[in-house]
Amino acid sequence: MRQNGLRGYDLPVYAYSPSEEQRTGTPVRHPVVIVGAGLTGLTAACDLALRGIPAIVLDDDDTVGVRGLSSRGICYARRSLEIFDRLGVYPRIADKGVTWKVGRVLSGDAALYSFDLQPEEGQKHPPFINLQQYYVEWFLVDRFLEIGVGELRWKNRVIDVRGHDDHVALDVDTPDGVYTVETAYVLACDGANSLVRQKLGAAMSGETGDDRWCISDAVLSTEFPTERWTWIEAPFNENRGVWQHLMGDDVWRLDFQMAPDADPEEIVQPEVVEKRLREMLGPDVDFELVWVGPYFYRNHVLDRFRHGRVFFLGDAAHLMSPFGARGGNSGIQDADNIGWKLSQVLDGRAPDTLLDSYDAERRAAALHNVKTTARSARFMAPRGIMERTYRRAVLDLAKTFPFARAIVNAGRLSDAFAYDASPLISSGGAAAPNAPVIAPGGEPGFLLDTIGNRFVLLLFGDIDAPDAARLPLDVFSVRRTPADTSYSLIIDEYGLAFARYDIQEPAVVLIRPDGHIAAKLDANEVGSLAAVLATAGAR
Repeated sequence: MRQNGLRGYDLPVYAYSPSEEQRTGTPVRHPVVIVGAGLTGLTAACDLALRGIPAIVLDDDDTVGVRGLSSRGICYARRSLEIFDRLGVYPRIADKGVTWKVGRVLSGDAALYSFDLQPEEGQKHPPFINLQQYYVEWFLVDRFLEIGVGELRWKNRVIDVRGHDDHVALDVDTPDGVYTVETAYVLACDGANSLVRQKLGAAMSGETGDDRWCISDAVLSTEFPTERWTWIEAPFNENRGVWQHLMGDDVWRLDFQMAPDADPEEIVQPEVVEKRLREMLGPDVDFELVWVGPYFYRNHVLDRFRHGRVFFLGDAAHLMSPFGARGGNSGIQDADNIGWKLSQVLDGRAPDTLLDSYDAERRAAALHNVKTTARSARFMAPRGIMERTYRRAVLDLAKTFPFARAIVNAGRLSDAFAYDASPLISSGGAAAPNAPVIAPGGEPGFLLDTIGNRFVLLLFGDIDAPDAARLPLDVFSVRRTPADTSYSLIIDEYGLAFARYDIQEPAVVLIRPDGHIAAKLDANEVGSLAAVLATAGAR
């Protein structure tokens, strides 16, 4: 599919079909409706489906990737890859995407430094995989249909939202007219210009940046290392920033920082982009443009992520500059956070108030990410003489002194947010580390694959939890060597699980269904396990 002389991306097209509500004219009460079949909405749909909750997904398009904006996000961090693995789509992402762990930072013609994101062995997932966002969404659609729990409704555009005490009603426009769908809860995953947000009058706080960028996806006739290269000051781009990544299908993502007053329509004209790439690549490298597009960023966060029975996720809840690949990864973790909580509530295992913790945990994560990306944005586009002088000094020092390299801020890369201030966390809050282990069946595997997506108690060392048998969780005994135990045995033959969980003495670790540590208890605290589990949201 060629677009404006570009090769373009070939996207799948999904068929529209009328729903049960349309055929009967009678609203059906659903447990969850997800508005938006993008990265965040589809992650939430798959998570809920695996928990047996049939969500209805409404999307106003009939494809993935947003027609005309196909490329978008490309970097998926280890935490997101762990989530995708649990959902059953990681193998396809790993097979199609490009793995990288080394990054290089350059200024002018000089390489300031390089970094390795994975110096340690024994990890199942790489630090990052690069893949065009539409592929990930495509794989999530296939997985949702494969699970067979829930329904995807294409060409279903939400036009109104009305909240009630016991449900939410949504009016939906389709090729066959308007109908109404009712649901206990709504997950608004309908993006930066969320209609659900507008209809509910949900307020956002933040600012709009004046930095302008141009995405240029291209196939090149030469090979570069599979690394992320960042020019803080690129001599071939008027000393402005440039990013270079490899994605799927041997397509390179080349991001060019533009002048603040650049005309968005002018900078994406193919002949203008081709001239820009020729200055970067030189006369001997042939290339073919696949897709180009301008963007600017906003740093906005909703004042509240929960509005009655409506929850906002992804770009509908928070907008941030793309530095460090925190936008899409944040949306994936939003979905991971809300899914198990909805399951607890809808199954009657927890009160509705458990869902308040979604706002407490994910809004804190959004504020952290917005603050982090805003600092990167100011470094990449300094305002005023003081900020420009500071950046110049940092770049000059970084050429010689290692301490200055830590100050260079081209984007602090996405990592898992720790919920240490959450009302659900007794001690801990960080994402549970993975490690190679011998699983209970005697086969080599990885810890996170073994424990699944329920509440799990890990007994590290020779320690018992006598109350665990009557609590709603799975219990594993983690030992360095084979041992007699009444629990399912996990053998940490390399000692990496003990090391990554920082276990010095026998201890008990409670892990939530979303893979975050809810509590870490020593032998004297095991008696409080029931109370800790109740605090964590399990009944």
